Amino acid sequence: MQTGIVKFFNEAKGFGFIVDDESQKEIFVHVTGLGGTVIRERDQVEYELVDGKKGLNASKVRKI
Repeated sequence: MQTGIVKFFNEAKGFGFIVDDESQKEIFVHVTGLGGTVIRERDQVEYELVDGKKGLNASKVRKI
């Protein structure tokens, strides 16, 4: 599992970005990868990386 900080998440549009702790890269997160978890800006999260249509996406996201 990867860890990071939520940089931005737009609840109305259902997507945002997580900054990975290790690489400092921005990882796309879609509401479908949250599994019911509610995330907000600056939340510390744990997630898995999966290949998406336009690059890496966060999946199985949960707050830590």
